[in-house]
Amino acid sequence: MSAKKVVVIGAGFSGLSAACYLAKAGCEVIVLEKNSSIGGRARKFEAEGFIFDMGPSWYWMPDVFERFYNSFGKTTSDFYTLDRLNPSYRVYFSNNDYWDIPASMDELLSLFEKEEHGSAAQLKKFLDEAEYKYNAGIGKFVHLPGKSIFEYFDGEVLSAVFKMHLLTDMASYVRKYFKSPKIISLLEFPVLFLGETPGRTPALYSLMNYADMKLGTWYPQGGMYKIVEAMEQIAISMGVQILTNAEVTHIDIENSKAKTVFSTNGNFDCNAVVGSADYHHLDSQVLPKKYSQYSKSYWDSRKMAPSSLLYYLGVNKKIPHLRHHNLFFDTDFGKHAFEIYDKPQWPSDPLFYVSIPSKTDASVAKEGHENVFILIPTAPGLIDTDQVQAQYFDMVLTRLEKVAGVSIRDNIVYKRNFAARNFISDYHAHKGNAYGLANTLLQTGPLKPAMHHKKVKNIFFTGQLTVPGPGVPPCIISGEVVAKEIMKTLG
Repeated sequence: MSAKKVVVIGAGFSGLSAACYLAKAGCEVIVLEKNSSIGGRARKFEAEGFIFDMGPSWYWMPDVFERFYNSFGKTTSDFYTLDRLNPSYRVYFSNNDYWDIPASMDELLSLFEKEEHGSAAQLKKFLDEAEYKYNAGIGKFVHLPGKSIFEYFDGEVLSAVFKMHLLTDMASYVRKYFKSPKIISLLEFPVLFLGETPGRTPALYSLMNYADMKLGTWYPQGGMYKIVEAMEQIAISMGVQILTNAEVTHIDIENSKAKTVFSTNGNFDCNAVVGSADYHHLDSQVLPKKYSQYSKSYWDSRKMAPSSLLYYLGVNKKIPHLRHHNLFFDTDFGKHAFEIYDKPQWPSDPLFYVSIPSKTDASVAKEGHENVFILIPTAPGLIDTDQVQAQYFDMVLTRLEKVAGVSIRDNIVYKRNFAARNFISDYHAHKGNAYGLANTLLQTGPLKPAMHHKKVKNIFFTGQLTVPGPGVPPCIISGEVVAKEIMKTLG
């Protein structure tokens, strides 16, 4: 009997994950990637002796990566050297007021206690609850395909739901334990990228604080693209064919089933299709109109996670007083969040993030140089112009130079911008989003866009706009979940 043919659209983390699991199950898999290189938002590029990761820069939840590699008889160390960062990152509250977040739990407890009496004991309690949420969430919830609310009526899942604080918001939950504005900002910062304010994000997501403070912040030597290369190596070893410059333009449907996928690099018959590219684009632009599941008003009503202004810099000198990861909380967190989520507009005084991987990895920059990545979270759907990009670059660089105590702009030998319009042109990203669908209570599990197409029997979706949600580890898991659903359908 011939193998079932599956076409995967998009070679990001979820698409590569799905391809690997499907090939392992015996399918004949072809991955079609729109761009000239694989990785999706996690692509890399090289310029003037610098190697830049284009997107994800935080390596959290190392257990998820290890589990994926183990599924194919491999381990993380087969592909790259993984180092735990210490300190994990630096948080600036003002030019001269910052915290280095230590990898050691004892040192972290001391840091908290020094800031607020009694907070060490509170942090232990907070992280114990976060650990339960992490184990239940990553171990069980994220592996549910989100087809029905009845998935959650499983005894084990149902008992866990009541301990997950789904109906408590993150802001009030954190404030139940702590009073220090600095501690509160530190614990709320991961929420900024989830697509809502802490006051409207379920306290379930304190599991990210466990991932941060207990499991640690890591770095794969050579950069985050090493993960993409590892997944590609596994896929090819499993017989997966990966084609680049292969943008999917149309899917031929017969008898409510996808029959042929048309791309700019060939047309392919199939028994099933996995959409790992932008869900909105595939559903509204690639499929014939009568097979679209969701209306324009539906997508307009979805709460999207932020977009971003990104700057990639090559600097011909070393930059003191900064770490590998640096968070600038030296302005009003609440105001910036309001300008992203409540009244979308260009931020008046933004928080921002700076990654300098050359602090850890000499291979990403020439000797004596620094590789600098700057990210400003912004509301999705804004129109960015060259003038806007220049304005915000000047704004954040002025603040960055004050902290570093040296001139940076006069030593920039390479610069590239990337913003909402680039997310749209490169990824067809809905409203130029960078992180997918917001993780709100009303956009969780079966309330997300469906993993299994409702009108076409053999089309499935994976990645950041369906279950379990955005982020590198969830997308890897999403690929595994969709592969299992496809195998059930194909028998």
